[in-house]
Amino acid sequence: MSTSEKREILGDGENDAVAVERPTLLTRLRTMLGITHASVRDDIEDALEEHTTSADISQQERLMLKNVLSLHDLRVEDVMIPRADIIALPAEISLADALSAFRTAGHSRFPVYGDTLDDPRGMVHIRDFIDFLASKAESGVRRKRRGKAAVAEAAPEEPARRPAFGMLDFSVPLSSAKILRPVLFVPPSMPALDLLVKMQATRTHMALVIDEYGGTDGLVSIEDIVEMIVGDIEDEHDEAETLNVHAAPDGSFVVDARGSLEDVSKAVGTDLTSMADAEEVDTLGGLVTSLAGRVPVRGEIVAAKDGLEFEIVDADPRRLKRIRIHPPGSANAAVQARRARRRNDETPADQPAEDAGNPAEGKDISG
Repeated sequence: MSTSEKREILGDGENDAVAVERPTLLTRLRTMLGITHASVRDDIEDALEEHTTSADISQQERLMLKNVLSLHDLRVEDVMIPRADIIALPAEISLADALSAFRTAGHSRFPVYGDTLDDPRGMVHIRDFIDFLASKAESGVRRKRRGKAAVAEAAPEEPARRPAFGMLDFSVPLSSAKILRPVLFVPPSMPALDLLVKMQATRTHMALVIDEYGGTDGLVSIEDIVEMIVGDIEDEHDEAETLNVHAAPDGSFVVDARGSLEDVSKAVGTDLTSMADAEEVDTLGGLVTSLAGRVPVRGEIVAAKDGLEFEIVDADPRRLKRIRIHPPGSANAAVQARRARRRNDETPADQPAEDAGNPAEGKDISG
């Protein structure tokens, strides 16, 4: 990819933002009524906050509506998979290794690069890959049939030999298959909503994030953006992870946010299933997000009934990753535990440390 092309890429964000701001019926109605865009958004947000007990809108619907409203504040850099976590294929990888990558990684698309990730060539879709293999196999079968017919006519008394033509060679490079599709190139500052619109318009579900120097900074799929609204999307091939629970000396538990409520309840000895609608919330992360009405940020404490508190240990803008559960007990248990850990961190090495509640020092009771 040339420097001029990358310069054009970095300018796409502004052009797309202008293109998205087209007058709509809703815009014209707001203008006629003298209502600004910000006031409509504020009215909707206030309504969602005020009518929390209304049965007309479920907690899950309320959360999705809030996520839709907050989507305009997110940039591509907030949604992207960082460069270090990108799984990509070199253009010269063999068909056999590419097939193995599809099988082990469980992805339907892979970005393809030349020498490095800073030299993207496009992407390969598993459907195009399988179609290519199938077409080659069918071509080989037709050639074999023609070969057998010719041999039978020339020497009917001799058995036809299996021809070598049409045999699929899995050692050839992926680049020779000519099945790469283009990807979008976008700057980190591009609004995530604008990228979603562009993906829909171009029917391209993968974008590479290009930094100011023309290097690859990250990757965004259309699923990444949709998950900002509806939460994690898992398909039939996503493997269930083993629940990791660590008991800390202060009595708290650090738990994987993706753990099911039933498993977490058994591990920590507290019934969490009664705190949420079983039809809408299945995981610990879903419960805490439902209680907060949004995706909490790292370090935030979400209070539940009976003095139970959830402290966010690790999270990103779209999902919770690890949560510290503070069982019912003294008031503000999470705050007190965090202060104790802070005092322990500030204690000199030659002095005995107080009970800090470091999860790494606790007993592993993984279920």
